[in-house]
Amino acid sequence: MTPSYTAVLFDLDGTIADSAPAITASLAYTIASLGLPVPEHSELMGWVGPPLPQSFEVRLGLTGDRLAEAMRTYRAHYLANGALEGEIFPGVRDLLASVHAAGLPTSTATSKPETPATKILEAHDLVQYLDLITGASDDEVRNTKADVVAEALRRLRERGADVSRPVLIGDRHHDVEGAAEHDVPTILVTWGYGEPAEHVGAVAVASDVREVADLLGVELVTAPVRGAA
Repeated sequence: MTPSYTAVLFDLDGTIADSAPAITASLAYTIASLGLPVPEHSELMGWVGPPLPQSFEVRLGLTGDRLAEAMRTYRAHYLANGALEGEIFPGVRDLLASVHAAGLPTSTATSKPETPATKILEAHDLVQYLDLITGASDDEVRNTKADVVAEALRRLRERGADVSRPVLIGDRHHDVEGAAEHDVPTILVTWGYGEPAEHVGAVAVASDVREVADLLGVELVTAPVRGAA
């Protein structure tokens, strides 16, 4: 098969990892610790994916020291309570292995800070299938999807990768919008946290990893099981 793109960027939350349970639990804890009413779980699910500093500001009106306090509380709770326990979505390990086997340059492009993103990928033995792990900076100065996509492309280009036809695999409208700022098309996956209305602007929508592999023009292979002889 001939790959359809020259480089592949992967979102993390909702695309690779089902991290919503730990994220929403830490959000609920943080909001309660600030003395604010905790939104319903369905509303908290809308926080999963977009940059959290923006969500705290837009949804709760937090700024300055109050925002910094919220982020400190959230980070500490999230890392201590389930950050590494989220499941990898079915078939995604095979998809990552397939893209890697096809020789396509890869990087994450996640709004999650790079330190927890790296720990999650290491915990699930997925780093081997990625050339780079790019995300929000740990101080979250770089946190928008557009900025993260730009950084991922810059790092890949610096390594000599062909980024003339990159694509982003994501699950939310902010993936589509952020990638579009750099003329990068987005393939949205339906197993994540996005709603059908968020599909607008995506170059394609895939319901399983085989569809993604076909859209990328790579053969879907089975990744070795961790710990197998």
